[in-house]
Amino acid sequence: MPVTFRLNGDAITLDDDGDTPLLWAIREQAGLRGTKFGCGRAFCGACTVHVGGRAVRSCVTLLSSVAGRDVHTIESLSPDRSHPLQKAWIAENVPQCGYCQNGQILTAKALLDENPNPTDQEIREGMDAVLCRCMTYYRIQAAVRHAADSMAAAPSGSDALNGEANR
Repeated sequence: MPVTFRLNGDAITLDDDGDTPLLWAIREQAGLRGTKFGCGRAFCGACTVHVGGRAVRSCVTLLSSVAGRDVHTIESLSPDRSHPLQKAWIAENVPQCGYCQNGQILTAKALLDENPNPTDQEIREGMDAVLCRCMTYYRIQAAVRHAADSMAAAPSGSDALNGEANR
């Protein structure tokens, strides 16, 4: 059954079983490989995407549930690494293996959308659901703080994942 939704700002129709996990529809049908398969049970966070502006685990989100909705993947953040979160991740030297980075960055994005100036405790609590095998949690926390500070200083509306389309 065809399912139509907006993927990274573009209308897309995927002709697949509505019970297909969104993760596989994004990777296999739409060809976007930034969203990673980790555990398949919504425990690790590697598959995080935004649906309607909220961070969700795409491995357990059914394709049929996003019909008519806005879905954003890591590819919509910035192709030239100019988003404050991408800059902060680089400046704080966060990635080691890099496998969790999709989930880390999109979870941080949702956190900062909800709370643009979180405390360190709020950052830890907001990010604790995404696992990192390399244990770069202190650098992740520093990068989220760095991004929050950068985004606070930036002009409003400069973020690709903000806007009415994502609400």
